[in-house]
Amino acid sequence: MRPLLIATLLSYSCLTANANASDADFLNSLAGDWDGSGMVLTKIGGTKVNVSCNLKSNASASAISMNGTCRALAVLARSFSANVKAAGQRYTGNYTGPSGQPSRLVGSRKGDALNFNVTWARITNGDRSAIMMIEKVGQNGLRLQTVDRDLASGRSVVTSRIDLQRQ
Repeated sequence: MRPLLIATLLSYSCLTANANASDADFLNSLAGDWDGSGMVLTKIGGTKVNVSCNLKSNASASAISMNGTCRALAVLARSFSANVKAAGQRYTGNYTGPSGQPSRLVGSRKGDALNFNVTWARITNGDRSAIMMIEKVGQNGLRLQTVDRDLASGRSVVTSRIDLQRQ
């Protein structure tokens, strides 16, 4: 019985090490300079604004930081950033958008995506919660997407979606 328990514990520790190595590889694959475009809603039910964006991302085995700028209407530019740390299966950090106020991110990785519950620094679209996804798309693609809930209808609404390519 004891050898079986030891073998089970050893195989579990190897799986955990492989999962951590896999997360480190994933985070490192997000590093680089990215350019692309997408859309941002001014508010749920509001105007959709087309944007062009660039992003610089630095990563380590257990953290990623992103700093970017999106431009709309050729004259309006807004900066954003995200800093995330991995601890086991949990990812936590913050996102600072155009308001300049940091919002809290808590989530996990599923496949090629980091999925976060966002707690906005201030009320946005009637509440302080949304979902944010950072998804690796193929070898050189990255998608940033935010989904919020329309409180009037209960529907999920994509409030921003930006598709980027590694430069």
